[in-house]
Amino acid sequence: MVAALSASQRTRIRRLPEKQVDERSVLDAVLDAGLVAHVAVVDDDQPFVLPMGYARDGDRLLLHGSTGSRLMRRLAEGSRCCLTVTLLDGLVFARSAFESSMRYRGAMVLGRPTAVPEEHKAAALDLLTDHLLPGRRTDLRAHHRKELAATLIVELAIEEWSVKVSDGWPDDDPGDVDLPVWAGVVPIRTAYGEPLPAPDLRPGIAVPPYVTERP
Repeated sequence: MVAALSASQRTRIRRLPEKQVDERSVLDAVLDAGLVAHVAVVDDDQPFVLPMGYARDGDRLLLHGSTGSRLMRRLAEGSRCCLTVTLLDGLVFARSAFESSMRYRGAMVLGRPTAVPEEHKAAALDLLTDHLLPGRRTDLRAHHRKELAATLIVELAIEEWSVKVSDGWPDDDPGDVDLPVWAGVVPIRTAYGEPLPAPDLRPGIAVPPYVTERP
């Protein structure tokens, strides 16, 4: 059972600590809403940050990539990493550049990933598909053994983490409030566009509801 908040000096927010959220349910909500994580790993004294599709499965995060990827191999070997997910919710227009900011929800998870065993790869890929392409899996063929052999999947335990949420209004200096400058928030929302059929799509195949009905 994972504690409500990982007790770690490394995950304690020092800048604007009032924005730190302790509830594990908020962490899960951020991770479940995101599609891309940025994963930092050090290789040969050089830090690298990779944007990666991911999925949360209970108390672990699943990441996948090619067996030919040096950085994926580093993760599979258990190199320390830092995974972050950021959801941008709005731009905050204050009456000064200094106080202007953003509304966001950000999660950070620290740890050492481990490789998912070969016999569990197919199930892990199914979980990734369910998160990234919900409803799609039942229409897809089974994984080819060659595809599984070419894929590395790692899991990162959700044990050491933090969540920071900024959802406020402009916090202007009192002396700036009467300036003749508009202040407020412009919300940002992610929206899906009209589906585009593949050029080689066979005639007569309709767009499935899980594509057209995405929220």
